[in-house]
Amino acid sequence: MASNFDSIPIIDVSPLLSNPEGINMDDPIVFQVLEMLHAACKNVGFFYVKGHGISDTLVRGVREVSRNFFNLPLEEKMKIKLSSTTGYRGYTKLLDNKTQGKQDMHESIDAYKEFTPGAYGPIGENFEGPNLWPAYPQELKQMMEEYGVALEKLSKMITRGIVLALGGSPDIFEGDRAGDSFWLMRSIGYPGSGGAAHPSAIGCEAHTDYGLLILVNQDDNVTALEVQNRSGEWIPAVPIPGTFVCNIGDMLKIWSNGMYEPTVHRVINNSSEFRVSIPFFYEPNFNAVVEPLEFYKQKTGGGVAKFNKVVYAEYLINKVRNNFVHE
Repeated sequence: MASNFDSIPIIDVSPLLSNPEGINMDDPIVFQVLEMLHAACKNVGFFYVKGHGISDTLVRGVREVSRNFFNLPLEEKMKIKLSSTTGYRGYTKLLDNKTQGKQDMHESIDAYKEFTPGAYGPIGENFEGPNLWPAYPQELKQMMEEYGVALEKLSKMITRGIVLALGGSPDIFEGDRAGDSFWLMRSIGYPGSGGAAHPSAIGCEAHTDYGLLILVNQDDNVTALEVQNRSGEWIPAVPIPGTFVCNIGDMLKIWSNGMYEPTVHRVINNSSEFRVSIPFFYEPNFNAVVEPLEFYKQKTGGGVAKFNKVVYAEYLINKVRNNFVHE
Protein backbone atom coordinates (compact mmCIF):
# COMPACT_ATOMS: atom_id res chain seq x y z
CA MET A 1 0.00 0.00 0.00
CA ALA A 2 1.18 3.53 -0.74
CA SER A 3 2.78 5.43 2.12
CA ASN A 4 1.73 8.80 3.52
CA PHE A 5 3.54 10.58 0.72
CA ASP A 6 2.89 14.28 0.21
CA SER A 7 4.53 14.63 -3.18
CA ILE A 8 5.22 12.58 -6.29
CA PRO A 9 8.88 11.86 -7.08
CA ILE A 10 10.54 12.93 -10.32
CA ILE A 11 12.83 10.36 -11.96
CA ASP A 12 15.19 11.14 -14.83
CA VAL A 13 15.23 7.87 -16.79
CA SER A 14 17.72 9.04 -19.43
CA PRO A 15 20.53 6.86 -17.99
CA LEU A 16 18.38 3.80 -18.74
CA LEU A 17 18.03 4.85 -22.36
CA SER A 18 21.61 5.92 -23.08
CA ASN A 19 22.93 2.47 -24.05
CA PRO A 20 21.33 1.02 -27.22
CA GLU A 21 22.54 -2.46 -26.17
CA GLY A 22 20.50 -2.35 -22.95
CA ILE A 23 20.65 -1.04 -19.41
CA ASN A 24 24.24 -0.76 -18.14
CA MET A 25 24.18 -2.16 -14.61
CA ASP A 26 27.84 -1.20 -14.06
CA ASP A 27 26.99 2.50 -14.21
CA PRO A 28 26.44 3.89 -10.67
CA ILE A 29 24.07 6.54 -12.03
CA VAL A 30 21.94 3.79 -13.57
CA PHE A 31 21.88 2.01 -10.21
CA GLN A 32 20.58 5.20 -8.54
CA VAL A 33 17.78 5.43 -11.08
CA LEU A 34 16.80 1.81 -10.45
CA GLU A 35 16.67 2.44 -6.70
CA MET A 36 14.44 5.44 -7.29
CA LEU A 37 12.09 3.38 -9.48
CA HIS A 38 11.78 0.71 -6.80
CA ALA A 39 11.13 3.28 -4.05
CA ALA A 40 8.55 5.14 -6.14
CA CYS A 41 6.65 1.98 -7.06
CA LYS A 42 6.71 0.65 -3.49
CA ASN A 43 5.95 3.85 -1.57
CA VAL A 44 3.88 5.97 -3.95
CA GLY A 45 2.78 3.97 -6.99
CA PHE A 46 3.26 7.13 -9.07
CA PHE A 47 6.24 9.08 -10.37
CA TYR A 48 7.09 11.65 -13.00
CA VAL A 49 9.22 10.44 -15.92
CA LYS A 50 11.82 12.95 -17.05
CA GLY A 51 14.51 12.53 -19.69
CA HIS A 52 12.38 10.10 -21.71
CA GLY A 53 13.78 11.10 -25.10
CA ILE A 54 10.43 11.61 -26.84
CA SER A 55 10.25 14.89 -28.72
CA ASP A 56 8.27 17.71 -27.21
CA THR A 57 6.83 18.34 -30.67
CA LEU A 58 5.19 14.91 -30.66
CA VAL A 59 4.14 15.02 -26.99
CA ARG A 60 2.44 18.41 -27.39
CA GLY A 61 1.27 17.64 -30.90
CA VAL A 62 -0.88 14.64 -29.97
CA ARG A 63 -2.60 16.75 -27.30
CA GLU A 64 -3.30 19.60 -29.69
CA VAL A 65 -4.57 17.42 -32.52
CA SER A 66 -6.82 15.63 -30.01
CA ARG A 67 -8.10 19.00 -28.80
CA ASN A 68 -8.95 19.92 -32.38
CA PHE A 69 -10.98 16.73 -32.67
CA PHE A 70 -12.86 17.37 -29.42
CA ASN A 71 -13.76 20.86 -30.70
CA LEU A 72 -15.71 19.33 -33.59
CA PRO A 73 -19.54 19.16 -33.52
CA LEU A 74 -20.86 16.08 -31.72
CA GLU A 75 -22.42 14.62 -34.87
CA GLU A 76 -19.02 14.67 -36.55
CA LYS A 77 -17.32 12.95 -33.62
CA MET A 78 -20.04 10.31 -33.43
CA LYS A 79 -19.08 9.08 -36.90
CA ILE A 80 -16.41 6.99 -35.16
CA LYS A 81 -18.57 5.98 -32.20
CA LEU A 82 -17.24 3.21 -29.96
CA SER A 83 -19.39 0.13 -29.45
CA SER A 84 -19.05 -3.60 -28.85
CA THR A 85 -19.25 -4.08 -32.63
CA THR A 86 -16.20 -1.87 -33.21
CA GLY A 87 -14.03 -3.87 -30.81
CA TYR A 88 -14.47 -1.17 -28.15
CA ARG A 89 -12.49 1.18 -30.38
CA GLY A 90 -13.56 4.71 -31.21
CA TYR A 91 -15.23 7.74 -29.66
CA THR A 92 -17.37 8.01 -26.53
CA LYS A 93 -19.23 11.21 -25.69
CA LEU A 94 -19.52 12.90 -22.30
CA LEU A 95 -20.97 10.68 -19.54
CA ASP A 96 -20.89 7.52 -21.68
CA ASN A 97 -17.79 6.19 -19.92
CA LYS A 98 -18.18 4.75 -16.41
CA THR A 99 -15.67 4.24 -13.61
CA GLN A 100 -16.72 2.27 -10.54
CA GLY A 101 -20.28 2.38 -11.88
CA LYS A 102 -20.40 6.19 -12.04
CA GLN A 103 -20.58 8.25 -15.20
CA ASP A 104 -17.45 10.24 -16.01
CA MET A 105 -17.39 13.82 -17.22
CA HIS A 106 -15.11 13.20 -20.15
CA GLU A 107 -15.11 12.26 -23.82
CA SER A 108 -12.50 10.09 -25.45
CA ILE A 109 -11.08 8.14 -28.36
CA ASP A 110 -9.94 4.62 -27.46
CA ALA A 111 -7.38 2.74 -29.56
CA TYR A 112 -6.08 -0.76 -28.86
CA LYS A 113 -3.25 -2.74 -30.40
CA GLU A 114 -4.51 -4.02 -33.74
CA PHE A 115 -4.24 -7.73 -34.50
CA THR A 116 -5.17 -10.33 -37.10
CA PRO A 117 -8.76 -11.58 -36.62
CA GLY A 118 -8.77 -14.97 -34.90
CA ALA A 119 -5.30 -14.52 -33.40
CA TYR A 120 -6.57 -14.27 -29.83
CA GLY A 121 -9.35 -16.85 -29.90
CA PRO A 122 -12.99 -16.42 -28.84
CA ILE A 123 -12.40 -13.72 -26.22
CA GLY A 124 -10.25 -11.83 -28.68
CA GLU A 125 -13.23 -11.52 -31.03
CA ASN A 126 -14.58 -8.86 -28.66
CA PHE A 127 -11.67 -6.57 -29.59
CA GLU A 128 -11.29 -7.35 -33.27
CA GLY A 129 -11.35 -4.56 -35.82
CA PRO A 130 -9.27 -1.56 -36.86
CA ASN A 131 -8.89 1.51 -34.72
CA LEU A 132 -11.33 4.23 -35.72
CA TRP A 133 -9.83 7.57 -36.65
CA PRO A 134 -11.69 10.67 -37.84
CA ALA A 135 -11.46 12.19 -41.30
CA TYR A 136 -10.52 15.42 -39.55
CA PRO A 137 -8.03 16.27 -38.19
CA GLN A 138 -6.30 14.25 -40.91
CA GLU A 139 -3.02 14.09 -39.02
CA LEU A 140 -4.51 12.56 -35.86
CA LYS A 141 -4.13 8.93 -37.01
CA GLN A 142 -0.50 9.26 -38.10
CA MET A 143 0.55 11.21 -35.01
CA MET A 144 -1.17 8.89 -32.56
CA GLU A 145 0.30 5.79 -34.18
CA GLU A 146 3.81 7.29 -34.07
CA TYR A 147 3.22 8.27 -30.45
CA GLY A 148 2.04 4.76 -29.55
CA VAL A 149 5.21 3.17 -30.93
CA ALA A 150 7.38 5.56 -28.90
CA LEU A 151 5.40 5.06 -25.68
CA GLU A 152 5.49 1.27 -25.96
CA LYS A 153 9.30 1.34 -26.21
CA LEU A 154 9.57 3.69 -23.25
CA SER A 155 7.17 1.60 -21.16
CA LYS A 156 9.16 -1.54 -21.85
CA MET A 157 12.40 0.11 -20.75
CA ILE A 158 10.88 1.44 -17.52
CA THR A 159 9.43 -1.98 -16.75
CA ARG A 160 12.86 -3.55 -17.23
CA GLY A 161 14.29 -0.99 -14.84
CA ILE A 162 11.75 -1.85 -12.16
CA VAL A 163 12.73 -5.53 -12.33
CA LEU A 164 16.46 -4.85 -12.43
CA ALA A 165 16.16 -2.72 -9.29
CA LEU A 166 15.83 -5.90 -7.23
CA GLY A 167 18.30 -7.96 -9.23
CA GLY A 168 15.78 -9.69 -11.47
CA SER A 169 16.21 -10.63 -15.10
CA PRO A 170 15.45 -7.67 -17.42
CA ASP A 171 13.35 -9.89 -19.68
CA ILE A 172 11.09 -11.21 -16.92
CA PHE A 173 8.12 -9.39 -18.51
CA GLU A 174 9.04 -10.32 -22.08
CA GLY A 175 7.84 -13.36 -24.01
CA ASP A 176 4.49 -14.79 -22.94
CA ARG A 177 3.97 -12.16 -20.24
CA ALA A 178 4.20 -8.77 -21.91
CA GLY A 179 6.46 -9.26 -24.91
CA ASP A 180 3.49 -8.56 -27.17
CA SER A 181 1.63 -6.02 -25.02
CA PHE A 182 -2.08 -5.60 -25.73
CA TRP A 183 -1.74 -1.86 -25.14
CA LEU A 184 -4.50 0.69 -24.94
CA MET A 185 -4.14 4.36 -25.81
CA ARG A 186 -6.77 6.97 -25.03
CA SER A 187 -7.22 10.62 -25.99
CA ILE A 188 -9.40 12.14 -23.28
CA GLY A 189 -11.07 15.53 -23.09
CA TYR A 190 -12.29 16.92 -19.76
CA PRO A 191 -14.51 20.01 -19.99
CA GLY A 192 -13.88 22.87 -17.59
CA SER A 193 -16.28 23.24 -14.69
CA GLY A 194 -16.16 26.98 -14.25
CA GLY A 195 -13.99 26.73 -11.16
CA ALA A 196 -16.64 25.24 -8.87
CA ALA A 197 -16.18 21.95 -7.03
CA HIS A 198 -19.34 20.11 -8.00
CA PRO A 199 -20.19 16.60 -9.26
CA SER A 200 -19.89 17.58 -12.92
CA ALA A 201 -16.22 18.34 -12.31
CA ILE A 202 -15.45 14.65 -11.66
CA GLY A 203 -13.83 13.69 -14.93
CA CYS A 204 -12.97 10.19 -13.72
CA GLU A 205 -13.98 8.55 -10.46
CA ALA A 206 -11.44 7.16 -8.00
CA HIS A 207 -9.92 3.91 -9.26
CA THR A 208 -6.77 1.92 -9.93
CA ASP A 209 -5.69 0.94 -13.44
CA TYR A 210 -5.78 -2.71 -14.41
CA GLY A 211 -2.68 -3.17 -16.53
CA LEU A 212 1.05 -3.18 -15.97
CA LEU A 213 2.30 0.38 -16.39
CA ILE A 214 0.61 3.64 -17.45
CA LEU A 215 2.18 6.80 -18.89
CA VAL A 216 0.05 9.96 -18.84
CA ASN A 217 0.65 12.95 -21.11
CA GLN A 218 -1.36 15.82 -19.59
CA ASP A 219 -1.89 19.49 -20.41
CA ASP A 220 0.64 21.78 -18.76
CA ASN A 221 -1.87 24.40 -17.57
CA VAL A 222 -4.53 22.39 -15.70
CA THR A 223 -4.05 20.44 -12.45
CA ALA A 224 -6.76 17.79 -12.30
CA LEU A 225 -5.17 14.39 -11.63
CA GLU A 226 -5.10 13.53 -7.91
CA VAL A 227 -3.42 10.61 -6.13
CA GLN A 228 -4.54 9.23 -2.76
CA ASN A 229 -2.02 8.47 -0.03
CA ARG A 230 -2.45 6.00 2.84
CA SER A 231 -4.15 8.59 5.06
CA GLY A 232 -6.77 9.26 2.40
CA GLU A 233 -5.37 12.65 1.41
CA TRP A 234 -5.53 13.61 -2.24
CA ILE A 235 -2.17 14.75 -3.58
CA PRO A 236 -2.30 16.72 -6.86
CA ALA A 237 -0.18 15.50 -9.76
CA VAL A 238 0.70 19.03 -10.82
CA PRO A 239 1.73 19.11 -14.49
CA ILE A 240 5.47 19.39 -15.03
CA PRO A 241 6.30 20.30 -18.64
CA GLY A 242 8.49 17.75 -20.37
CA THR A 243 7.43 14.84 -18.16
CA PHE A 244 4.96 11.98 -18.18
CA VAL A 245 3.11 10.89 -15.06
CA CYS A 246 3.68 7.16 -14.60
CA ASN A 247 1.68 4.81 -12.40
CA ILE A 248 1.54 1.07 -11.88
CA GLY A 249 -1.48 -1.18 -12.40
CA ASP A 250 -3.26 -4.19 -10.95
CA MET A 251 -1.34 -6.76 -13.00
CA LEU A 252 2.01 -5.60 -11.61
CA LYS A 253 0.55 -6.05 -8.14
CA ILE A 254 -0.18 -9.70 -8.89
CA TRP A 255 3.11 -10.41 -10.68
CA SER A 256 5.09 -8.77 -7.86
CA ASN A 257 3.11 -10.72 -5.23
CA GLY A 258 1.95 -7.47 -3.64
CA MET A 259 5.34 -5.80 -3.39
CA TYR A 260 4.02 -3.05 -5.65
CA GLU A 261 0.41 -1.93 -5.23
CA PRO A 262 -1.42 0.43 -7.57
CA THR A 263 -2.51 3.71 -6.02
CA VAL A 264 -6.05 5.05 -6.16
CA HIS A 265 -6.38 8.18 -8.27
CA ARG A 266 -9.07 10.35 -9.83
CA VAL A 267 -9.51 13.32 -12.15
CA ILE A 268 -11.37 16.44 -11.05
CA ASN A 269 -11.19 19.42 -13.39
CA ASN A 270 -12.17 22.37 -11.21
CA SER A 271 -10.68 24.85 -13.65
CA SER A 272 -12.53 26.68 -16.38
CA GLU A 273 -10.15 25.25 -19.00
CA PHE A 274 -10.79 22.24 -21.23
CA ARG A 275 -8.16 19.62 -20.33
CA VAL A 276 -6.63 17.04 -22.65
CA SER A 277 -4.88 13.94 -21.31
CA ILE A 278 -3.44 11.04 -23.29
CA PRO A 279 -2.74 7.97 -21.17
CA PHE A 280 -0.86 5.03 -22.69
CA PHE A 281 -1.62 1.73 -20.95
CA TYR A 282 1.20 -0.81 -21.22
CA GLU A 283 -0.64 -4.08 -20.68
CA PRO A 284 0.24 -7.78 -20.51
CA ASN A 285 -0.09 -9.95 -23.61
CA PHE A 286 -3.74 -10.53 -24.39
CA ASN A 287 -3.79 -14.18 -23.28
CA ALA A 288 -1.11 -13.83 -20.59
CA VAL A 289 -1.55 -15.85 -17.41
CA VAL A 290 -0.77 -13.42 -14.61
CA GLU A 291 0.29 -14.96 -11.30
CA PRO A 292 2.90 -14.17 -8.66
CA LEU A 293 6.38 -14.71 -10.08
CA GLU A 294 8.82 -16.89 -8.14
CA PHE A 295 11.34 -14.04 -8.11
CA TYR A 296 8.88 -11.76 -6.30
CA LYS A 297 7.51 -14.51 -4.06
CA GLN A 298 11.00 -14.93 -2.66
CA LYS A 299 11.37 -11.17 -2.21
CA THR A 300 8.05 -10.84 -0.38
CA GLY A 301 8.76 -13.52 2.21
CA GLY A 302 8.51 -17.28 2.29
CA GLY A 303 7.97 -17.92 -1.40
CA VAL A 304 4.20 -18.10 -0.89
CA ALA A 305 1.82 -16.74 -3.52
CA LYS A 306 -0.56 -14.11 -2.11
CA PHE A 307 -2.79 -13.93 -5.18
CA ASN A 308 -4.52 -16.38 -7.48
CA LYS A 309 -3.66 -16.41 -11.14
CA VAL A 310 -5.62 -14.29 -13.60
CA VAL A 311 -5.98 -14.68 -17.37
CA TYR A 312 -5.57 -11.13 -18.57
CA ALA A 313 -8.05 -11.44 -21.46
CA GLU A 314 -10.81 -12.56 -19.10
CA TYR A 315 -9.98 -9.82 -16.62
CA LEU A 316 -9.98 -7.19 -19.37
CA ILE A 317 -13.28 -8.09 -21.01
CA ASN A 318 -15.05 -8.21 -17.65
CA LYS A 319 -13.83 -4.68 -16.96
CA VAL A 320 -14.51 -3.25 -20.40
CA ARG A 321 -18.07 -4.56 -20.62
CA ASN A 322 -18.93 -2.47 -17.56
CA ASN A 323 -17.15 0.67 -18.70
CA PHE A 324 -19.79 2.15 -20.96
CA VAL A 325 -23.35 3.41 -20.56
CA HIS A 326 -24.20 2.52 -24.15
CA GLU A 327 -22.71 0.22 -26.67
